[in-house]
Order: sequence, then C-alpha cells, then structure tokens
Amino acid sequence: MTVATTHPPRAAPAAPPAGRRLGRYALLRLLGKSSRSMLWLAQDDDGRELHLMLPRQQPPDAAALEAWLRDARHAARLDHPQLVPALAVGSEERWPCIASARSAGLTLDEHLAANDPPSPTQAAQWLADLLHGLAFAHEAGVAHGDLSGASVLIDPQGRALLMGLGVGAAGTRPAPAETAADGTGELRSRRAAGELDLLAAGLLLHRLLAGAPALDEPDAPTAVQRLEREIVRLGWTTPQPVPDALRAIVNRATEREPQRRYLNARSLQRALQGWLDAQSAGGDGVLALLLDRLHSVGHLPALPGLLSRVSAILAMEQQRLDELTDLIIQDPALAFELLRQVNAAQFAAHTAGQGEGGVTTVRRAVQLIGVQGLKRTAAGLRPWPGPLAPAAAEALAVTLREALVAAHVARTLCPADMDGEAAYLLALLQQLGPLLMRYHFADEAEQIEQLVHPHAEGVRGMPEAAAACAVIGAEFEALAIAVARHWGLDEQVLHAMRRVSTDAPVRSPDDRRELMRLLASAAAEAAAAVSPRAGKPADAAARVARVTQRYLRALVLGQGELAAALASAQRAADAAVPRAHRA
Repeated sequence: MTVATTHPPRAAPAAPPAGRRLGRYALLRLLGKSSRSMLWLAQDDDGRELHLMLPRQQPPDAAALEAWLRDARHAARLDHPQLVPALAVGSEERWPCIASARSAGLTLDEHLAANDPPSPTQAAQWLADLLHGLAFAHEAGVAHGDLSGASVLIDPQGRALLMGLGVGAAGTRPAPAETAADGTGELRSRRAAGELDLLAAGLLLHRLLAGAPALDEPDAPTAVQRLEREIVRLGWTTPQPVPDALRAIVNRATEREPQRRYLNARSLQRALQGWLDAQSAGGDGVLALLLDRLHSVGHLPALPGLLSRVSAILAMEQQRLDELTDLIIQDPALAFELLRQVNAAQFAAHTAGQGEGGVTTVRRAVQLIGVQGLKRTAAGLRPWPGPLAPAAAEALAVTLREALVAAHVARTLCPADMDGEAAYLLALLQQLGPLLMRYHFADEAEQIEQLVHPHAEGVRGMPEAAAACAVIGAEFEALAIAVARHWGLDEQVLHAMRRVSTDAPVRSPDDRRELMRLLASAAAEAAAAVSPRAGKPADAAARVARVTQRYLRALVLGQGELAAALASAQRAADAAVPRAHRA
C-alpha cells in the first residue's frame, strides 16, 4: 500500500514540478503521492525544510477551496502525541496545503527504503502508535482520508506519528448549514470516513508484515475500494514469520465483510496492544488488566442461594464432606476461589519444603482450608451477577451453563477407577477463559461472539481462538492458563487445560493424565454442540453424533453414551443456573 512515485493514478493532473516555487515554498522533492494527496519536501522563505501536503487535485472553485481549508484547520486544532502538529494551514496559488516540520521524522516510505523490513513486533508497535492518534481524531469527528506510507512519520525515537490529518478527507464534509436537523447525515459521513481509515490502517499493517502492498496496489485509496470486492489474506511467505495471533489481527482488519472487521480504531489498537503486551513479560496488557480485575472484583459471581446452602450443610451436626463437595463444585465461583486460595498457600509452603504440592480437588481444598475458611471464602464472593448489566449477565449465564454441562459430562464419562471430581474440575478449568472474559470484559467477549457466530446470512464464522486474538490479541486458553499459573496450579494441570484442537485428529491417550484431558475436551465439544449458540436445535443431535464419532475410539464410547450423559448434564446445569437468574 505504499504510495510510490512510479505509479501515478492515470486520472490525476500532473503535480507541480520539482525545482519550482509554490508561493512561499520551494518544492525540493516529491516524497509520495496517491490518488488523493501528494507530499513534498519543501523549503520556506526562512530556509526551514518542511513536509508540505496538498490535495492531488486543485479545488475547482473558491467554495471548494474554502471547504478544504475549513476542514483542514479543524483537524489541525487536535493535539495528541501521535499526531504531527501542523505549522501552517493555508493556500498558495490556489493550492491548499498543510505544512509540518521535517525534523519530526522521515516518512515510513523513506524509512523502509533505507532499512531492513521491520519485525512483526515493530510493525505492530508502529500501527498501535498510529491508532492511538487515529482513534483520538475519530472520536473528535476527524478522519485522515489517505493513511499511507507517505503520511506516516518515524520519529528519531522510532515511534510512528500520523501526519497530514484530514488531507484526504478535507472538503468532503457537509457544511454546517447543509447538515440535517438531527445531524444524522454528518454522523453517517464521519462513520464511513472512519471505516475507510481503519481499512487503510489494516492494509498498512499488511504491507509491513508482507513486505509488499496488498493486491499489488500501491495506491492506498484504490486498495481500500478494491477490498469491497476482493479478498485480502496475509500470505504464508513473509520476510519474517508472523505469529498466528498477529496474523488473525491483520486478516480481521482487512476483512471484506464489514460485520467481521474491527468496530473502530480503538478496538484495533487494543487488539494490537494486547498482542504486544503478551509478547513482553510484565506488560500492562490484557493479562495484567485481567489480574487486576480479579483482585478487585473477584473471579466470578456466586450463583444465587449459594451461601445459604453452604451454611445449612455446615450447620449440621455431622458435616458430610461428600455432600458439601458436590454442592461446591456446582458453583464455579466458589470452586475456583477455593483452588486459588489453597494452591497459593500450598505453593508457598511447598517452596519452603513444607507443602504437599498442587491441590486439584475441592474435597482436598475443603480439608485444608477448614470449616471457618470455607465460610469466609463463600461469604467473600460477590452475589450474582456482580456489576454486570442484565444483557451481560444473561450472556455469562449461558456461558456458565455450557461450562457446567461440560463438567457434568466429563464426570459421567470418567472411568470408575479414576477421580470423577478431578475430571469435573478439569472440564471447568478448560472453560475458565470464556467465563472470565464474559465477566470481566463483557464488550470484548460479545465482539468475539459475533465473529464466531455472525448473525448475517452467508457470513462464515471465525474459529474462537482466531476471533479472540483478533479482538484482544490473545487466546482464551492462554489467558486461562496464565491465571491458573498465577493461582499456583502445577504444570500437569496447566497442560491438561489445553483442549484438543478441533482441527486435529483425536489419538488414543498414552496415560491417565492425557485421558483426563481428552475427557474434558470431548465434554467441552459436546456442550458446545447443544449450546443455543451452536445453531438450530433440530441439528443438535447430528452435532453430538459428530463429536461421538470423533472421540469414539480414544474414549471407548458406547452407542448413545455421550448423548445420555449430555441429557443428564443439561438437567443438572439447568438446576444450578435457573433461567430466572440469567438476567
């Protein structure tokens, strides 16, 4: 998507030649041009070198010139660290122009011509930098209109800055007197211009990662228009290997279907920043933000009536551990909190040579924490639905029900000589990522859901892992494992939390630990097959049959065994998450 000087649009008039003057400016060298704008290295009467941005076509009359200047001056008032300040906005010889300091940096095109291709991390960082400024501009109602390698500067510190804000969009907004009384026309215009900027940003990231412009089209506005009818995907042959999560982000940013693209510049920036933070230890990205929220508001809200039920059992003269354990594991919030508390303590003790290592069952956690510790833990949980709004609470309830269905299925299918409770908890832990996202990042979770299960007819959904990477820059599974590691769970449990890929064949387990992982994965796929989000209820039986066939040999499933386990699991989950409490 580079705006190259060797590919001028055929319909555009010739630019002023180098070596001539344009009013107060001496034009030294043409740095770049597109079908909408051109960038000159210029020198003013004081001898200062400047970047001079002009529209590609001279305004046809005084009204058009005034409209261009009006919009450009409005854009120049914005102040943000990632936006190059305009030194002057005016006209010379009826050519409107925006002047900025050459000392701010070299253009991205110049930088790429003089250096090796950037690493994926560097490319992502540049785009994240730009999107900070672009999001700020969009929120102020200003679009760029021609985001390209000629309108991006790399400053002496290596940061990316956006130059010439409004140069490609100036003069296109309706004048205040021409807007509808309710302002809807201007809002639509702003939204459309912002969407075009976002596509141009995606194409720029594609170019940086691929080493060449997408669609072999060096003109950014033309490439954006072609995206309406052509598919752009980052190829597998790139100057440097591109991680899958970053690949998902750039491919979503250049999606042909509008429903699958990023909603705005801020959402793309967050996805890139999340991926960048995941690459660096101790970053302040989505994981650090999640851990902070876990600390402040807890992991999950307790289901209604939990505290009273726990108190009733604890008040019995003869405390029944089995009954208490069965009650606790029906509420993931309490089960997870017990595992967290006990494993954090056990990890510290084990490190000191006094502990027993990781605790993987609620039964053992209750024995270690004691009656009073259990009471304090249950009383410390937030009641349902915590701070969630009704719609978000309903979505969490659906996800929670699916997790409980998977857990019950895993326990039902667990061989008699293995620990059914451990199978149940492992299935819950495999659902930890979606549960935490639904509770702590409800908006982002909904975006991911829309990508996985789009409502539009004929639009194919993305795999959940790719959708999560595209929205937050990390997979659910990676977040869940990071949280579980933070709790102090051992590496064997962390390994078992990784689901079997739905794209890979299922192989017979080599040991009991792998069998547990397969059980949990099969249970998760079965629960997803009967979820309301999976598709038509009439097709659920066929979806379950496909899961059965997939795991038939590895788990030695009998005919109808998975379907029967699902039926009982759904009844149990419905009892734990009653519909009346989902709003």
